[in-house]
Amino acid sequence: MSLLSLPPGAAHLWYVDPDAVDDWYLRAAYHSVMSPEEARQQARFRFLEGRHEYLVTRALVRAVLSAYSPVLPRDWVFVRNGHGRPEVAGPKGAPRLRFNLSNTRGLVACLVAQGREVGLDVEDTHRRGETVSIADRFFSPFESASLRRLPAHRQRDRFFDYWTLKEAYIKARGMGLAIPLDHFSYHLDEGGPIRISFEPELRDDPSRWQFSLTSLGGRHRVATAIERRPGEGTIAVEMFRCLPFEDVPPKA
Repeated sequence: MSLLSLPPGAAHLWYVDPDAVDDWYLRAAYHSVMSPEEARQQARFRFLEGRHEYLVTRALVRAVLSAYSPVLPRDWVFVRNGHGRPEVAGPKGAPRLRFNLSNTRGLVACLVAQGREVGLDVEDTHRRGETVSIADRFFSPFESASLRRLPAHRQRDRFFDYWTLKEAYIKARGMGLAIPLDHFSYHLDEGGPIRISFEPELRDDPSRWQFSLTSLGGRHRVATAIERRPGEGTIAVEMFRCLPFEDVPPKA
């Protein structure tokens, strides 16, 4: 099997539409690589859609990691940190790949890089439920005020910009909601880079992070947070649509 190259100054984002996985042989292959704990977790989902989405998510991360390492998809071992973020724990000698997963209706995605923290969030912007009306509960005062200043027809889109970026950052930190969402603010200047500022108690440096925001298919918002080393330039982010075990890992 020929391995893909993941340069130190790059990150790769792989994504799949779970509805595209409709062949029995693919589903069987996905089941065959899950660990016993993953199989038990899948069985806990009440509805078929949730079980299928979880199955595709586990297959995607195992397939993606094996695209860069001679480790078979079924041989990856994962642990969760103290806040629940999954990380590679084995096998022994596996490369220092860092990854983050996110899924929503119609999209499962995996962001991977070498030796740097990464965070990813995807959201279905067509979903029902509260959006702009909950901004004051979860966003910083600066973000809420910026959102309210926009014309009404633009507020829902901007809500998803903020929401996905905030999720991506707390996931990159590996702390989840232990980081209060109103303790940091995004500055989304038209045409400029995405900037972040922190309340002093977070003790983080804005220059440490690079962010990106994009849309897929007019329906899904995708945000990434990628750690930068001191003095490092722009991290190149490439995106790949795939079908696990068909497109990735690459065949010999």
